[in-house]
Amino acid sequence: MISFIKGKVFEITPTYIVIDNNDIGYLVYISLNTYSKIKPEAPVFLYTEQIIRDDAHLLYGFFDQLERELFKLLISVSGIGANTALVILSAMTAQDVQRVIANGDASALQAVKGIGAKTAQRAIIELKDKIIKTYDIESNGTSSSSSSVKGEAISALEALGYPRKRSEKIIDGLIRENQEISLENTIKEALKRF
Repeated sequence: MISFIKGKVFEITPTYIVIDNNDIGYLVYISLNTYSKIKPEAPVFLYTEQIIRDDAHLLYGFFDQLERELFKLLISVSGIGANTALVILSAMTAQDVQRVIANGDASALQAVKGIGAKTAQRAIIELKDKIIKTYDIESNGTSSSSSSVKGEAISALEALGYPRKRSEKIIDGLIRENQEISLENTIKEALKRF
């Protein structure tokens, strides 16, 4: 699995980028939000998600980890494929996607090309709780400043083999104790409490 890629911009369009990494050109599909943040003259670093199908090996790139995590959540919903997920992340920022799903705003999702009423409802039903819990979204759709630390810390602990529910409880406690705790300290303290 390719987790990230960095290199020079060889070619860029609003839907994909070709990154020159050690004289190999990687074709990476991107959202408009990622496209708008890339400076063609500067080295580029993208978080990636690789999808392997019978007929293709595809690489999707994201400027930040939040966008990649939301992409993975979106493609987990029946009826939303990788291309549709990119369209959603092109039509809205990652924070907007969080807010729309947390607030159950099906009409905002339906405004995106390729999303019908049933798919929008299914996405909200399947993802609302995950987004509220993982990113610490409040009922009005705003997130606390510690939400990215919480999400990344939970992912890190899961990668180390710790159960998600227990990780969430421990990390919630640490963030309640210290709202300004860093990601590194959150993980270190959480490991001590297992």
